[in-house]
Amino acid sequence: MRILVIGATGFIGAYVVRLLVQQGHDLAILHRGQTTANFAGHVLHIYGDRNALADIQPRLEEFGPEVVLDIIGYTERHAQGLVDVCRGVAQRVVVLSSADVYRSYDGFRGNATAPPESVPLSEDAPLRETRYPYRGYGLAFDWADDYDKILVERTVLGVPDLPGTVLRLPAVYGPGDQQHRVGAYLRRMDDGRPAILLAQGQGEWRWTRGYVENVAAAVALAVTDDRSAGRIYNVGEELALTEREWIEMIGAAAGWTGRVVTIPAEQMPKHLRQPYDFRYHIATCTDRIRAELGYDEPIQRGEALRRTIKWERSQFVESDEQDYAAEDTALSARNDAT
Repeated sequence: MRILVIGATGFIGAYVVRLLVQQGHDLAILHRGQTTANFAGHVLHIYGDRNALADIQPRLEEFGPEVVLDIIGYTERHAQGLVDVCRGVAQRVVVLSSADVYRSYDGFRGNATAPPESVPLSEDAPLRETRYPYRGYGLAFDWADDYDKILVERTVLGVPDLPGTVLRLPAVYGPGDQQHRVGAYLRRMDDGRPAILLAQGQGEWRWTRGYVENVAAAVALAVTDDRSAGRIYNVGEELALTEREWIEMIGAAAGWTGRVVTIPAEQMPKHLRQPYDFRYHIATCTDRIRAELGYDEPIQRGEALRRTIKWERSQFVESDEQDYAAEDTALSARNDAT
């Protein structure tokens, strides 16, 4: 199958491309040439700006992709540009979305428009009633003010002569994760902390996660299976762990013998306080992609954490010191109270 990938050199994209190459597909990747992209096998490099896709229209037509995968489509304008250049050229487009499209995400961030939903959230769960969730927050992200995956989804799924597929991703962890979803806790464990503090409610909060190689496998499956046309799929681990369970699993894999301690939110050290409403879980149901496309994780969670921990430890630097005094004070107060 001939596949064009937009955003192939990033965290998730690189894993997807390697897997598709291993499977024997004919790959082209679009990027600006500013990121190293070394892939085994023959991969065609098309240099261009995803914000001006019309400029690469001749190269796109020359390659003649059957499917175009857009990993970095963040805005309505991105999605419209995608369908404009792909219509009449590709047979299908696939875009990566996020669980932040669900109404529960607004509630989690303190902007509730409805009571908490029952979880896990299926693909048919209510979507956010607000738009542009990160507008005005001053995030260091080029498209923060115009980011909205709901608009991306609607644009891609609204073209009758160009079938689209939407994959709503979880919190993705693994080697290359610049958000260090494992590393933040691992550093405390490796520093010999006796306890990790969570606010009341936070310990039981559920969030669907996914190891990057497993997420890449789900993406590759949806790209190469025409049964995914016109469908929306949640992607992620089958069981959404609570935050407490997640920390304990990291600890078991890391050889940590400490404990997870819950304290009232107002007693949390300032640097650990979170502006979230933990009654709103971001746990999604992934049954659809498993039933319709036969998806199953190739890497089990224990091995996924082992690989992630090895990489995270390689990222630690000597100057990366932590100030644990406030945590010790909060932990001591909690112990005195009990």
